[in-house]
Formats: sequence, structure tokens, C-alpha cells
Amino acid sequence: MRSRGITPHVTANLGHQGGSAIDGRTTRHRGYAISQRLRKRVEEIFGRCKTVGGMRRSRFKGRERTQLFALIVGTAFNLMRMARILREPAVA
Repeated sequence: MRSRGITPHVTANLGHQGGSAIDGRTTRHRGYAISQRLRKRVEEIFGRCKTVGGMRRSRFKGRERTQLFALIVGTAFNLMRMARILREPAVA
């Protein structure tokens, strides 16, 4: 990837034996830190869909029905977020 000028934005594995292939050339940049924060927010959404939305396993046969179920769970998640945002007082 480096030969093509692409910076990998994968999580550094610092807690396990063998460590990580990501070195300081990647993790020192401000963009890497921003990317990791945004990645965490996206992963939290998927985790919530799996635990609360029941998407750990598909209940349906066929791609279309499974996609429709994912759309419904995502819509419910967004409605919950919108309700929470509207409930918060405006900060001036």
C-alpha cells in the first residue's frame, strides 16, 4: 500500500503477542487518530444492531428479506438517535 501512496487505516494490535504490523509511520499522523475515532462510532452502530436489533444471525432466507430487515433495524436506530437529539437542550 505504501508503494501506491495509500496509508492503511487499520487498528494497531498492541495488546496481543506478536503485536501489530502498523508502525509509527502510520499512527503518528493526525488523520489516523481521526479515522480511528470515526471507525469506533461506526462499529458501535453495528454492535448495537447485532445486540439490540437481533442481527447477530439472519432470521430470513434470501438476500432481499435480510436486506429489508437490516433497513428496518437501521431505520429504528436512526429514529432512536433523532429522538435523543431532539430531547437534548440546545446549547447556545
